[in-house]
Amino acid sequence: MITKLDKTNFDDETKDGLKIVEFYADWCGYCTRQDPILEELDKVWIGKVNTDDSRELAQKYGISSLPSFIIFKNGNEVHRFSGLHSKFDIMNVITNYLV
Repeated sequence: MITKLDKTNFDDETKDGLKIVEFYADWCGYCTRQDPILEELDKVWIGKVNTDDSRELAQKYGISSLPSFIIFKNGNEVHRFSGLHSKFDIMNVITNYLV
């Protein structure tokens, strides 16, 4: 499930459970290539932040490359990574935080 995030819903949406958030931009070629891969992860909650529309969130989390991913567990950042990744790479990272 993919949820669009901005400053109005970010904290509320990421406060409980295990959440993965992608910071992206529409003009980013790697981000565009990442989209269909994320859609394959239909059993995983994924939030997406458009860095052009939500610059304050990108600055708050120190996003300097796209796409960037942050994994939150109960509202706390537990891991981050950036670049284009396969669904298997993403699932491998997520499974480390399922316990």
